[in-house]
Amino acid sequence: MLLAIFGGDLFSPGKWHQDFRIGLGLDLSSGTQLSMKASTLSGGTPPSAEMQEAITIILSRVNATGNTGAEVQTQGNNILNVSVPGKTSQQTAQLVSETALLNFRQTLLYQPYSATGSTPAASATPSASASASPSPSASSTAKATPSASATSTASTSAKIVPAASPSASPNATGSASASATASASPSASASPSPSASASAAAPTYFGDASLVNKQTLALFNKVTCKPGDTTQWKKQAGYNKPSDYDAAGQQVVSCDSSGGKYALDVAKVKGTDIASATAELSTTSNQWEVLVTLKSAGATAFANLTSDQSTKYFAAASTNEDDYWLDTIAVVLDGNVVTAPETNGAIPGGTAQITGNFTEAQATQLQNVLKYGSLPLNFTILSENTVSATLGRAQLDAGLIAAAIGLALVVVYSFLYYRGLGVVSVLSLVIAGVLALLAVILLSKYQNFHLELAGIAGLIVAIGITADSFVVFFERLRDEVREGKQLRPAVEAGWKRARRTILVSDTVSFIAALLLYYFSIGEVKGFAYTLGLTTIIDIVVVFLFTKPMVTLLARTKFYGNGRPMSGLDPARLGARSNWRSSVRRTQVKRQPGAAPRSTVSRDTGEA
Repeated sequence: MLLAIFGGDLFSPGKWHQDFRIGLGLDLSSGTQLSMKASTLSGGTPPSAEMQEAITIILSRVNATGNTGAEVQTQGNNILNVSVPGKTSQQTAQLVSETALLNFRQTLLYQPYSATGSTPAASATPSASASASPSPSASSTAKATPSASATSTASTSAKIVPAASPSASPNATGSASASATASASPSASASPSPSASASAAAPTYFGDASLVNKQTLALFNKVTCKPGDTTQWKKQAGYNKPSDYDAAGQQVVSCDSSGGKYALDVAKVKGTDIASATAELSTTSNQWEVLVTLKSAGATAFANLTSDQSTKYFAAASTNEDDYWLDTIAVVLDGNVVTAPETNGAIPGGTAQITGNFTEAQATQLQNVLKYGSLPLNFTILSENTVSATLGRAQLDAGLIAAAIGLALVVVYSFLYYRGLGVVSVLSLVIAGVLALLAVILLSKYQNFHLELAGIAGLIVAIGITADSFVVFFERLRDEVREGKQLRPAVEAGWKRARRTILVSDTVSFIAALLLYYFSIGEVKGFAYTLGLTTIIDIVVVFLFTKPMVTLLARTKFYGNGRPMSGLDPARLGARSNWRSSVRRTQVKRQPGAAPRSTVSRDTGEA
């Protein structure tokens, strides 16, 4: 199992500190704290209800990939202090500074990234030769995607279609180019080849410059987008505050993560219009997609926007790259384009799905952007500080010492009271401990889990939960022995009586942990998380190790014959009949002339 999880790194001790690392919370390790000032879109002091909504969204963002132990606290009426363990200042700022509004905007102009940095003239119009010539397969009537110029960076295949439409499958709709996250590779066969003049020409832009006002067009020509840049281009455009690039009623310039540059129309749909967003694996295409549901106002606006695009651009988008980009909707967060899928026709009803060659991670990231991307307030970062552990190594050592003492007491008690059966209980505790450790390591590695002191307390409580399970089983087993049953049938009868009690007990503990996690905040969540985790581990250990182990031991002479040190001595337990004694043979006194006869007597009373 370890080899499957960690691969070749399992045999590389130099990499163990990376793979076998346990993430620690703010109380046990360092982290980063950002102080942010909140304001309404008009610049006023935010109401308390909006501040609480912002706190919820920020925590959801930070904890979207697991229980990170992040904290968000208010200071006064408009200050939020965000603390994230184990993150550098730059990482934390990038994580929580995306606090501007999420908007849906139609693409008016698009220019792919070029390292040469050349920009078109403001009066230029897209050259006809820049449009790709499609070569769709004769066996398919689906719309092909025009290819960008040779200087364009890799793009994802993405479409936004009605959720109930059969065309949701990328195989049915064809591949559409979008500037999106640039981490997925496009399908070469789905895109037609660009013309030779487009390949040799300098980078151009696609769309319709006549739809862009003069001020926005000037900014479009001024700004230089680079891959990975989310802030510098804003300074070039003169965007000094979120209201400059998030104003819903004005056209804006934007960049995506691959360096693509956009001129975008006014925001027709806002992030606050999203009711839900869910990433799931399609049952028809076996590809990841994101389902989006809009509220009533957003559904109407979205239907009008996609209907207008469908009427004007959809038919020609398969052969004309200008019309293709005019048929896309850019999802813009904090001024940056997250994805720009093609609309693929009118989408009424307020329910749509974004399809493409997404990985699970990309689909989940897009889901989080749509679900948590819209905040009701604007935030300005006042300060960034690296903070030390609030409790530190001493408290961690104290917690580990407490766990060791508790484990030692359980081991001593098991051997004193259960004697030979103590071996089973100790091995059960060791296996449960190893599984809990591996679970924490895996959660730290893949789910960004951070263990706090309260979480360590939950792991210590797990010692008692596991001990309670084997105590219930052993006592039921000893009860069966007291009633005069031999060990093998006593094991099965005792297990039937014990497993129901164990399941009920662990179910109650798990429900308590679940409710505590749901309703609590802060460090209490960490305690509930580890408590629920170890409760599941206890069930696995008892059913897959403890009971099978006792069944195997019952077949040995030491345990099966009820030796005094086995813990199952019937005489010591006060059994009604002592089945431990070996078969006794007694010689009956012979009568003169009678044949010799021996009598066999057993402790069961049978002759």
